[in-house]
Amino acid sequence: MGLFSSKKSIVGLVLMVVGVLGFLPGILSGTPPVATYVLVLATALLTLGTYLVGTSGSGRPV
Repeated sequence: MGLFSSKKSIVGLVLMVVGVLGFLPGILSGTPPVATYVLVLATALLTLGTYLVGTSGSGRPV
């Protein structure tokens, strides 16, 4: 049972990558205050992706 064995884990990985990339506007200097909303969305995507990957396997998630 690998990490890429289920659709749920692949979707979770994609959401995690998109979430991490969403943090880049907040790192750059001179970003507008609207970038705060992007950071909130990126945090939500990263959290959801982590949850999907963590619960995609059989057994109790740790």
